[in-house]
Amino acid sequence: MRILVVEDNESVCSMIEMFFMKEGYVGEFVHNGLEGYDRFRSGDWDLLILDWMLPGMDGVHLCKKIREVSNVPIILLTAKDSESDQVLGLEMGADDYVTKPFSPLTLMARIKAVSRRFKQDVKNSEGHFLMTDHFKISKDTREAFLNGELITSLTPKEFDLLYFFIQNHRQVFSREQLLDKVWGYQFYGDERTVDVHVKRLRKKIGTIEQPFIHTIWGIGYKFDESILK
Repeated sequence: MRILVVEDNESVCSMIEMFFMKEGYVGEFVHNGLEGYDRFRSGDWDLLILDWMLPGMDGVHLCKKIREVSNVPIILLTAKDSESDQVLGLEMGADDYVTKPFSPLTLMARIKAVSRRFKQDVKNSEGHFLMTDHFKISKDTREAFLNGELITSLTPKEFDLLYFFIQNHRQVFSREQLLDKVWGYQFYGDERTVDVHVKRLRKKIGTIEQPFIHTIWGIGYKFDESILK
């Protein structure tokens, strides 16, 4: 796995690099947001790790800029632990965030969880599609179509969430259940992560008249094509 780390703290970089070596990851480290974007554009990366506070361009704006051209998995490192800051990072397109100070083992677990859900099954390029009245989606090729049109703007985690919803059409899930089933690891009870991703996904696949993903007040969410507002 090739990972680009944009982090200006050299001691943090050294710690991450040590664990990368243990895992067999190939890491490249840059210390400036603008340089990070240039390096991103010139390389082929499996995952990006971006620090929030960077010289040149901060990690949130860097994340937003990368999301305009790529769906590569992104983990945001941040010393900011307020709800509004964390939600902002997710809204800019990050798939996950890790709050400083952090355990390297926690970061490695997050990397594995994010990348595992993004990898394509190259053995079956045709893919096996789930079909509904409006959607066609393949976990093998990671392609999703809405009314015959390819949805190109989904982040890796948005794709995973949409696939899970379609796979479990009309079933109601709590935020805690979605964290467990879609994120695949204990997210320390941070259920607003689900709300942010559902909000972004709704904007990309639905309308006010047909949102597809419905809020079940006091419980959570469900995917249902048959309900019209």
